[in-house]
Amino acid sequence: MTFRNGLASLLRPEDSVLVLIDHQPYQLANVNSHEPQMVVNNSAALAKVAKAFDVPTILTTVIARQGGLLFPQITDVFPGQEVIDRTLINTWEDKKVVDAVKATGRKQLIIAGLWTEVCVAMPTIQALGEGWDVTVVTDASGGVSVEAHEIAIQRMIAAGANMMTWLAVASEWQRDWARTEHIGELTEVIKHHAGGSGIAFLWEQQLLNTPVPSTAR
Repeated sequence: MTFRNGLASLLRPEDSVLVLIDHQPYQLANVNSHEPQMVVNNSAALAKVAKAFDVPTILTTVIARQGGLLFPQITDVFPGQEVIDRTLINTWEDKKVVDAVKATGRKQLIIAGLWTEVCVAMPTIQALGEGWDVTVVTDASGGVSVEAHEIAIQRMIAAGANMMTWLAVASEWQRDWARTEHIGELTEVIKHHAGGSGIAFLWEQQLLNTPVPSTAR
């Protein structure tokens, strides 16, 4: 196994490209590894963070006329962008998708999708074999069971993939709070999608902006 360590192994927005795979109603209907609304929330958050950091994002579905359109929570982040519809289950065998990824010139390939054990595992394993640096966002993905999701993660780790959650990806792209270029957009995503962390941030802002009452004399 090739160990992923050292500063150069961390994600950089200028080197990243995101592929969101098959976040569709048919697949969501049988996601049992996560609460379905969590998958919707997390995949939308990942899409928004990618847009905030100018990370090219490829959107793709499989037989959308039967399986349904990509979640609007994702497509609304990229209005007017083409969603590449496939017949191939393995996204990395679809030339149009691969060509779109290669056209970005980026080397850090980030993948999330439904289901983990099928539509995430297959392209991840193939891309790793072709020399790509692949990260899978596990909480923006989901499988038909906890076992299916976890076994897929084990399989991809054994093949050399990196595993992260969406908030970890966002933090790695940000890396330094002195970098202020994207903090506004990142904060908005955290407020709306990061659960307790977002609420805590709003509370902190409330406290900081609450006038201190004058002492009665």
